[in-house]
Amino acid sequence: MNDRLVSVAVPVPALGLLTYRVPPEWPMPVPGARVVVPLGPRKLTGVAVGQVRAADVSFTLKNIVQVLDDAAFVPADVIQLTQWVSDYYLAGPGAALSAALPPYGLSHRVDRFKTVRVVSLTPAGLDTAERLATHPRCAGDDGQADGPTLGSKQKQALQLLKAVPDGMSVPDLAERGIAAATVTRLHGLGYVAIGHARIDRDPFEHAVGAHLPAALPLRALTTEQLAALEHLTPLAAAGAFHVALVHGVTGSGKTEVYLRLADAVRRRGRGVLMLVPEIALTPQVAALFRARFGAAVAIQHSGLSDGERHDQWHRIRRGEVDVVIGTRSAVFAPLANPGLIIVDEEHDSSYKQDETPRYHGRDVAIMRGKFTGALVVIGSATPTLESYANALSGRYSLVTLNRRVLDRPMAEVQVVNMREEIAAAGTEVVLSRALRQAIAARLDEGQQSLILLNRRGFANSVLCRQCGASLECPNCSVTLTVHTNHDRSSRGSEPAGWRGRCHYCNFTRLVPKVCEKCAAPYMERIGFGTERVEAEVRAAFPAARVARVDRDTVRRKGSLVAMLEQVARREIDVLIGTQMIAKGHDFPECTLVGVISADVGLGLADFRSAERTFQLLTQVAGRAGRGERPGQAIIQSLVPEHYSVRLACDQDYRAFYEKEVAFRRAMRYPPQVAMVNVVVRGRTFNQAIDGAHELADAARGGHGFVVVGPAPAPLTKLRGEHRAQFFLKGTSRKAMREALQLALSRTPALSKRLSVDVDPLTML
Repeated sequence: MNDRLVSVAVPVPALGLLTYRVPPEWPMPVPGARVVVPLGPRKLTGVAVGQVRAADVSFTLKNIVQVLDDAAFVPADVIQLTQWVSDYYLAGPGAALSAALPPYGLSHRVDRFKTVRVVSLTPAGLDTAERLATHPRCAGDDGQADGPTLGSKQKQALQLLKAVPDGMSVPDLAERGIAAATVTRLHGLGYVAIGHARIDRDPFEHAVGAHLPAALPLRALTTEQLAALEHLTPLAAAGAFHVALVHGVTGSGKTEVYLRLADAVRRRGRGVLMLVPEIALTPQVAALFRARFGAAVAIQHSGLSDGERHDQWHRIRRGEVDVVIGTRSAVFAPLANPGLIIVDEEHDSSYKQDETPRYHGRDVAIMRGKFTGALVVIGSATPTLESYANALSGRYSLVTLNRRVLDRPMAEVQVVNMREEIAAAGTEVVLSRALRQAIAARLDEGQQSLILLNRRGFANSVLCRQCGASLECPNCSVTLTVHTNHDRSSRGSEPAGWRGRCHYCNFTRLVPKVCEKCAAPYMERIGFGTERVEAEVRAAFPAARVARVDRDTVRRKGSLVAMLEQVARREIDVLIGTQMIAKGHDFPECTLVGVISADVGLGLADFRSAERTFQLLTQVAGRAGRGERPGQAIIQSLVPEHYSVRLACDQDYRAFYEKEVAFRRAMRYPPQVAMVNVVVRGRTFNQAIDGAHELADAARGGHGFVVVGPAPAPLTKLRGEHRAQFFLKGTSRKAMREALQLALSRTPALSKRLSVDVDPLTML
């Protein structure tokens, strides 16, 4: 009795595991079961993590209120994984566990399945239907036959149900002209029974690639693909943890290698988990896997409705699928016995969560593989420096694919020096002469073009030419980005005005006609974004079918998928967008890629800026020429001599790696050392910087790391809060985490206005 204690994770940030007593009327919850527990004045649903010995507890305990599950709702290996996430990323165990749960997972209702009424014949109804089949006038309208009089719709319903022994849903009957009133009448006569059936909401119904045939023929493998499989297949068959990096140029056929490897693993009775960086890629990849493996494929990503995510998660948990495709949160999917975990485009920053718990999907995938004895395959044409360094050191196997499928050539790359274009056409130039000519040539030939600018909006900012004042966000330390403000009542394409928007807090306001500081009527739009590029392309090529993809155009669910389908159907001639169009998409009819302002990210105060620029340019150039026709990439840059631009044009990853890693060693940045970014928030800047000093001083003095700062954060004010930051840099992540945990125990008041990012991808 005294040992009926359980440790529970509750969904409260920064709160550790809580211990509760299990009263005798409730069974002892197994690890992974959901329980309802009191927390202050509230009752919360948490997850039991394990039993606690009474000897380890010296304080009064509260009783749990209810046990919701007889068996584990969250599998044991997922519990283990979330505990690792909690420890490694310094996040509360409840916050880490919440990332692994489906929508409604902590609801007091055990499930949120969708049900539909199903109508089936009773024995009396079946007897009547059979008599109607042989004697149509039986039970007829004239009242001459035995039994009650039935109308024509009631007879039709009985005949329909006779052909479907398991019954038909009410909506299906309605589609055949059988109204609900008819069903109700038959039910009252005792001819039909009405039950309920669960139906899974289908996320594949409108997916990109849903048009693929049920079974695709196997493609002939290249020599390099065969060599890759000869190396990877035995590793998967060994049933032991191993990590392999597949470094393959764009278009080299990495996906086919993944499919063949997945097939081999499934045949051995183990599951396959594949992560992709973007929501838009999930249904595309899932469609390929479905075409190969049938319905035993589930998807998990935030772009699904809550109901779809709920149903897919439970399909996985019930063991109905053995392949799961998804974005970073899918790493926690309750897939039984995973033997292969794939992280495609492993370099992509989308794998990093930007709120607690700030985990990296690739690194968590590697740990899940370690816990389950799986082969983890991470793939990219532009691997992160950390992953490539691990491969060169022997921690990971390295598999290289240097040639495209069918020996298709890489895109021919041309760099345009925009300093020369500005000298010839003025500072307002957006499309270089070379890019205009190339777009025109593709339009004449009926081919598609892809134009990338990794900055949305019409203009970067608004500046008063008289006093220099800019339009700033009142909540964040940024200027407002200018967007067109189209009058919804107008049929024209000209904007009725301009609206400034903060891309951090979404504050918006109309751009004033005159400066609010000096009253001068000289408000000038500075720089440009994707809206401006779209306007330039439409003006230059009025007959072209032009579309734009950025966060402003794809807010509505399914809009990005619909637009990509239009591209696949060749209903769009020129697609303009941000980096989301550069990630893994396969556009066979796209033969031209143009990059506007290739160096837009090089000016950021971030040591990864050159790496991101190289990755983006290499990836987007790889979208051209993936079909039968050769491709061309035109890259516009103000600094074409920068090594990240020059080596991306050469598609020379190894040369870039050597150049960049030398810089990182000299400056002691990852992968040379590990880093932790700590941001302290406050109502005033003094409150933020004082808190940062207090915490940083408490963390100093440990071995294996140094504390750098504090200093004002690059975004000194964000969403109304002031921010200061400091970094821990060193060779021991464990020592840094322990030092921070000790410092936080000495300064508990700071925990609620603190963000800790282990292995940060950005310094902002």
